[in-house]
Amino acid sequence: MTNSDIRALSIEEIEEKLRGETDSLGKLKFAQAISPIENPMKIRDSRRMIARLKTELRAKQLAK
Repeated sequence: MTNSDIRALSIEEIEEKLRGETDSLGKLKFAQAISPIENPMKIRDSRRMIARLKTELRAKQLAK
């Protein structure tokens, strides 16, 4: 999902995607703690996606 895709979402959709991505990150971290996951870059990508979503959510809230 690119930044332009995120900008096109509504506040509710961003919040929903943020919850899903946060849950996904928790599961990835748990799986990594138990045994090394196949692609550890997924953790970094997930963290960055959360940051993008939070940034756009805050921008939309301030613009409101």
